[in-house]
Amino acid sequence: MNGNSTGKAFVFTCFGESHGTCMGTVLDGCPAGLPLSESDIQAEVDKRRPGFSTVSTARREEDRVEILSGLYEGYTTGAPICMVVRNRDVESETYEQARNQPRPGHADYTARVKYGGYNDPRGGGRFSGRVTVTFAMAGTVAKKLLGMFGVEILAHTVQIGKVKVNEEVGYAKIRRNVYQNPVRCAVPEKAALMEEEILRAAEEGDSVGGIVEATALNVPAGLGEPIFDSLDSDIAKMVLNIPAVKGVEFGAGFRSASLRGSENNDPYVIRKGKIVTLSSNSGGILGGISNGMPIVVRVALKPTSSIAKRQKTVDLGRMEETEIEVAGRHDPCIVPRAVPVVESCLALVIADHAIRSGKIPRVLGGR
Repeated sequence: MNGNSTGKAFVFTCFGESHGTCMGTVLDGCPAGLPLSESDIQAEVDKRRPGFSTVSTARREEDRVEILSGLYEGYTTGAPICMVVRNRDVESETYEQARNQPRPGHADYTARVKYGGYNDPRGGGRFSGRVTVTFAMAGTVAKKLLGMFGVEILAHTVQIGKVKVNEEVGYAKIRRNVYQNPVRCAVPEKAALMEEEILRAAEEGDSVGGIVEATALNVPAGLGEPIFDSLDSDIAKMVLNIPAVKGVEFGAGFRSASLRGSENNDPYVIRKGKIVTLSSNSGGILGGISNGMPIVVRVALKPTSSIAKRQKTVDLGRMEETEIEVAGRHDPCIVPRAVPVVESCLALVIADHAIRSGKIPRVLGGR
């Protein structure tokens, strides 16, 4: 594999560029017998679709999902599932400048060096956040598969810029509120402040970043393949594939560095005949293996690199320093659209490990 595929038993491959013909995914290893339809995929893809609010990019892609293979009479067949969405609303002219004047914060320069200038620079090409629509398509299949075994994935925005959600947020509140506001925050009062934070940055020609927290509920104990395919390392790698992600932590995360062992350890107890922990500083994973408690991961996303402010760069053709003003249609904050993508990443890794461990069979039921 050359970096476009991930997973061992549940293999996700993505293809396409931001302004190319389409974005697509091939999902190989999905068990046969999973009820699935284009409308299932569409409902999840719509959650990250561009142009849904005033805090999103002005690019308005329909993102109409087409399933090209792997389904028969409404069920997965066990064959590879190929899904695509077409790129319709493209404006490529503004990106010609990026060929020789790399935009700060983007992969224009590194991609040019790696591929000798043959990479597609339009809209960031292969390195655009647009690629995450393929994560959402594949992740929907993973979430539906996990749902058959009682596993639920929830995610919400807990920080945008300097606005933070500091209180504990219950699962019911997350289910109820996240997709009721444009910033995907479960706390309505904080959501309003987050929206103001984004709009204020946009008015100044700038952008903001933030943090998404995701939780996987009812994950069975025993998932993970230490040492180099441990559950948390695979999750971390998967979410780091999302453009703009710069940090990942589980449970107490970086806060654990300031705790004592007596504070950080999660004591075991028995509740209703089941072994559980009284706290969740480990984030539901110990030794790279799930312990049966909720898996909690937080993902930090940097501010959108494309901003209207004048910035320093270089002209690669003339080999001299210059300045650039980035044109085009961009999100002033990528965090809200990353929420369903983080859910998908978590689901893809857990589904892969559940199949590898035998918790999910290769055939679901029979006809």
